[in-house]
Amino acid sequence: MTVRFSVLGPVQAWSQGGEVPLGPPQQRAVLAILLLKHGQSISAHELVNGVWGESQPSGAVAVLRTYVSRLRKALEPDRAPGKPSRLVASVADGYRMCPEEFTLDLALFEARLGEARRRTDAGDLNGAAHLLHDALSGWNGTSLVGVPGPFAETERARLLQRWLSATEIRLSIDLTTGLPDAVVNELTLLRSRHPMRERLSELLMLALHRCGRTAEALGVFNSTRRNLVEELGIDPGPALRHLHDRILAADPALSTPAAALSPSGAALTRTHKGNAGPSDAESAHSRAAAPIEEAGEAMSATRSSSTGQHTVRPFHLPTDLPAFAGRATELGRVEALLSDSHRPATVVISGMAGIGKTALAVHWAHRIVRHFPDGTLFVNLRGFDAQGTPLDPADVIRLFLDALGVPPSQVPADPQAQVSLYRSLLADRRVLIVLDNARDTEQVRQLLPGTPSCLVLVTSRSQLQGLVARSGAHPLALGLMPPSEAKEVLIRRVGVARVTADSRAADDIVRLCGRLPLALAIVAARASMYPHFPLSAISADLRDSQGSLNVFSATDPSTDARSVFSWSYDALSPDAARMFRLLRLIPAPDIAVPMAASLAGITPHTARVLLANLARANLLMEITPGRYVFHDLLRSYAAELALKHDTPSEKLRAERRLLDHLLHSMLEVSSLLSPHRETIPLPPPQPGTKPERFTERKQALHWLRTERRTLCAAVARACNGPFPRRAWQLAFLMELFLDRLGHWHDSLVVHQTALIAAQRAGDLIGEAHARRGLGFACVRLDRPQEARQHLEVARILYAELQDDLGLARTLRYMAFQANRQGEHHYALHHYREASALYKTAGNRSGQGSVLNETGWTHILLEQYEQALDHCSQAILLHQETGDPNGAAAAHDSLGYAHHHLGNHAQAIACYRRALDLYRALGDRILEADTLAHIGDTECARGNSIGAKEAWQASAVILEAENHPAARTVRDNIRRLEQARAATGGGRQ
Repeated sequence: MTVRFSVLGPVQAWSQGGEVPLGPPQQRAVLAILLLKHGQSISAHELVNGVWGESQPSGAVAVLRTYVSRLRKALEPDRAPGKPSRLVASVADGYRMCPEEFTLDLALFEARLGEARRRTDAGDLNGAAHLLHDALSGWNGTSLVGVPGPFAETERARLLQRWLSATEIRLSIDLTTGLPDAVVNELTLLRSRHPMRERLSELLMLALHRCGRTAEALGVFNSTRRNLVEELGIDPGPALRHLHDRILAADPALSTPAAALSPSGAALTRTHKGNAGPSDAESAHSRAAAPIEEAGEAMSATRSSSTGQHTVRPFHLPTDLPAFAGRATELGRVEALLSDSHRPATVVISGMAGIGKTALAVHWAHRIVRHFPDGTLFVNLRGFDAQGTPLDPADVIRLFLDALGVPPSQVPADPQAQVSLYRSLLADRRVLIVLDNARDTEQVRQLLPGTPSCLVLVTSRSQLQGLVARSGAHPLALGLMPPSEAKEVLIRRVGVARVTADSRAADDIVRLCGRLPLALAIVAARASMYPHFPLSAISADLRDSQGSLNVFSATDPSTDARSVFSWSYDALSPDAARMFRLLRLIPAPDIAVPMAASLAGITPHTARVLLANLARANLLMEITPGRYVFHDLLRSYAAELALKHDTPSEKLRAERRLLDHLLHSMLEVSSLLSPHRETIPLPPPQPGTKPERFTERKQALHWLRTERRTLCAAVARACNGPFPRRAWQLAFLMELFLDRLGHWHDSLVVHQTALIAAQRAGDLIGEAHARRGLGFACVRLDRPQEARQHLEVARILYAELQDDLGLARTLRYMAFQANRQGEHHYALHHYREASALYKTAGNRSGQGSVLNETGWTHILLEQYEQALDHCSQAILLHQETGDPNGAAAAHDSLGYAHHHLGNHAQAIACYRRALDLYRALGDRILEADTLAHIGDTECARGNSIGAKEAWQASAVILEAENHPAARTVRDNIRRLEQARAATGGGRQ
């Protein structure tokens, strides 16, 4: 029976109606080479070089022959012993695939391209386009995804070029058949991923020109020329220059659809053999960009969640202001935009600080949200943050990917790939995006989705003229409110009766507040707190107040609103005023009560009272119970006040208490969640510090998730301040949990910062810890060269410092990387060294962990008996040391080994023991992992009902945690249901 293979995505095989398990990545690499050599004979030496390159393990040829033997067994399970393989034939000292015995998706792709060429030659462009769409639909993300080795790397690049060439021809035919509007968005997205491919720029220019967007078409030429000059030092090719000249000359022939089809159609007939490079028909100026390869895998991982029943529709809008008033003219203008057939994709609301930009954007967003059924995204870009730390667009992209349902572990490592993934997710969705408080055009540009189906509202103190000029954004500049509307703001906040009773005083308040909504809100809050005060008394106080806040100044000195802030601040108690000044030191947009208590060196109860007083005075906003945010202007004002009232030593002590609060709270989390993991000594917290205390794991995990961004920002603050040692200490304690929760990008940034801090302080211990954490983050993010470099330096440093435990964990990380790259024998070597170090140090928990990890490596090598021995020893050690987490992991590994040996009842028993331990610990992710293993074993022994129950329980947990493994479990359930339907049901 013919076997069906796929390489245009993951390497997969199907036979007799089911998918064939192909084993570890290196084994798949061997199969990929054999498939892509098109029936040619390949020597063992060539195969070894293709799989491992220069990093060949000892005995590589023997390992290779083991892989071939396993592939034959998996693909031909009914082959009699001694009978030659009909699929993988032995030839001299090598092998060849027998193409008559299988089908390959790449061959089908090439056949459809050939037929499309023939249709094109015959003038049947519609038929050719249909064939090209079919051919390209067979691609499933990045080709050869997850397959290691130099051969696969070269082939991925070649196949990407092949896909791009075919896509360009398909788009050219679409243009030829008169569909310019339909291809503009796709071309824009492709060109953003591959800015050096001139053919994409050429097609986009032509499409834009035909849509009547000639200025944008010329802009594409200018940006392409700039990219080529800056990146390659060359000018655009003759075809692109010629098209540019024709557009400038308004050549009427360009309006003829046939102008789109160029001689590059020859690429349809070009086939590549072996490791051949791009065809001659592809421009010498073209090059493939890596981001599409990284984004492809993440897109395939999230496609089901973005289109199926688990579609994520975020709603991130802040609550609309109940007392919103005024801005009738501006609201009328922006409302009219929605009914315009040429509605802009971006609206920029600009104006001076405190003018009410955010309030207007949020209010309008709530009014039009019904037009955007796929959700809303909101972020404060902190462009004018008092701390001088605007949000990095890359951080916002990752925040939005998380909101759109992309699991952290599936976010591409390359920043440009993250942008591509973000835009791809929004390509066919209607989402409203509010980007609040932008600093400049560059902070916003990458966050634009690039699709007219979405609407972006941007607020900024700057006019963002670059966004208006280059991206077609619609500008809306806010001026001061008319006096009548400003008075209406006051009426909505203090009541019509009170304003009517003293209308002249109300007019004075409006004038003295400069008609600024923020200033009016603060005055109104004060007036509401003292309802017996006449408005005339409040206006008199405002008139008599001193000081100025330059950022609020207008041409008329009477509109200076610093007096409003100072008046409100002066009404505070001394303790509340001190708290207000100190809060500026928290390196995050929101503030928790316990953190504020440590910052001020007071009890949490007292801190809660003071924060509530500040909120009532509108100097803070309580966004959720116990969490507050500072407005940028008020943070600036607090910083000004601190310079006048607080000494440098007071500031230093407060910063140290804050860092100690986070550091010792993190130590509490670590001791609760991972009590057997090695730790570091910390100095006692400063007097007045009140670290968090947790009684159960669930509390600790919630605190971690809530304060993660504050913790990351604190590492940067400590690095740049007088406490660099606390930077790497905090990073050390965060390492395990950032990894478990899948926040690998955060881990990378945190440990990069920790490394800088340790090096500045000349702290070798800190550098060793930072390099180890940085190396492991690079392993997770598939940066093998960087990972190897950092881990090797960490290994040397730990050896010099005679830190056996630090060295042992580094060796375990190096073993993890070796297993990830299929170098299992290297992994075993590292584990042997780590085990010896733990034994010397008397660390039996560490020895148990290494035994389990060694057992898992033997499973990867299919040495199941050895795996049983190591995992059993690991269980005994973990039981002796009282480490239930380690024991649970070892029970799970033991079950996995029994499963592969066909000992299904024993496997289930091991899994059940692991499940009990994980549930007692409250570790939901590992509980789901073990449930998935139970499903695998129940399925293997024919209990389809038991398998489905276990997989469904696993999927529920994983989907609740937005974990990427949920997709695999759901696929298992789907395949099981299909099989049961075909056979009439499974064992009951």
